[in-house]
Amino acid sequence: MPARQRRLLGAAFTVVACVGAQALVGTTASAATASDEVVSRGVTIPEFYNPPATLPAANGTLVRSEPLPLALSLPGLDGPLPGTATRLMYKSTDSNGQPVAVTGAYIEPSADWSGSGPRPLVAVAPGTVGQGDQCSASMGLEHPLVFNSQTVSVGYEDLSIYRLLAEGVAVVVTDYAGLGATDRLHTYVNRIDEAHAVLDAVRAARSLTGTSVTAASPVGLYGYSQGGGATAAAAELQSSYAPDVTLSGTYAGAPPADLTSVTKAIDGSELAGALGWSLNGFLQSDPALKPLAEAHLNAAGKAALTDLSTMCVGDALLGYAYTKSTSWTTDGQSLSEIIAATPAFKAYVDEQRIGTLKPSGPVRLATGVSDNLVPHAQARQLAVAWCAKGADVSYKPVVLPSVGSALLNHFAPLLTDQGDAISWLTDRLAGRPTTSNCWTMPVQP
Repeated sequence: MPARQRRLLGAAFTVVACVGAQALVGTTASAATASDEVVSRGVTIPEFYNPPATLPAANGTLVRSEPLPLALSLPGLDGPLPGTATRLMYKSTDSNGQPVAVTGAYIEPSADWSGSGPRPLVAVAPGTVGQGDQCSASMGLEHPLVFNSQTVSVGYEDLSIYRLLAEGVAVVVTDYAGLGATDRLHTYVNRIDEAHAVLDAVRAARSLTGTSVTAASPVGLYGYSQGGGATAAAAELQSSYAPDVTLSGTYAGAPPADLTSVTKAIDGSELAGALGWSLNGFLQSDPALKPLAEAHLNAAGKAALTDLSTMCVGDALLGYAYTKSTSWTTDGQSLSEIIAATPAFKAYVDEQRIGTLKPSGPVRLATGVSDNLVPHAQARQLAVAWCAKGADVSYKPVVLPSVGSALLNHFAPLLTDQGDAISWLTDRLAGRPTTSNCWTMPVQP
């Protein structure tokens, strides 16, 4: 990309919030005018996101696609900057072995790929954005800031997407199962659902016509927080679920590998609402858990789960920050205590553990040493577990001081390490070798 175009793209980032705000500020709740219209917290979900009754047989098969207008787009000599976007719906398989429609977006970059070989493709797995369909990453590309009297959503993942595009990397982003697609609830932190959605997004992008991605294009995965868990799980499941998707490199930042540890840390934090998203996801994946949950939840807990099911991160921060789950239960136990004492719940959470399988290809695992929201210790332990299995791991402890806020302790490494993470990933896509630093783990923080 010429230097002038890079400067234009950089300048455009400074106005992205304004562009998004102009798009949706002032939106108010509206009643559905057609049987297939879905309105989530005052935001009408485009009909595109309503899955058909029947899905294709093969995973990764495109169900439908359409042009996706990017909120941040500037004219360039070689086409619009940073690229041309296409909204996607594709078929995947959930953790119960059932077909599921997943939405997302593919962006063809205007910039040339500077590395050797064909243009690479990176699947971006978004971090936590919420559970309402209006929070989906693909909608965030069109409306980076959704703000009305009922919801606040920020498409913060746009930054990593645009940085990859500036390197000439094609990007496909998944919305995950049930986030965007209106037929079910998002199965938040379900490792199998998320891993399948990531890997099938690659297949869907490859099947698009008129792109520069080919079967020979190197493939990488990028994700932080919820996205880091999704890419970590995808790297573990690639060999069994998607042997046709060879991975050149995977970035897994702050992965929630051990939900037992993460659940305890989130309880009472700024992002306590994520407990509701987790439990909602558990019950969506395994309806047999519903009577168990109902037996422990009081009226406030049940109301919170319903309320959170359509919320984005901004809404949860405003409505549920610092909430303790003991206020949601009939006997004052925390959700962590209930899960530990209920065999069916404990078994479900144990099944979500990442680190029991060897990941495919080289992996860069980053974790903030002061992260006490998605705790550093459990992310570091994932690196230890992978190293013990002989995986090619580049472990990166991000050393930053604690600032007293669990949310900031978690979010700061995303920003400070993002440039290095993308550089590491583009090096792998360019075919440059990497060396595991597993041997240093005994002295790593």
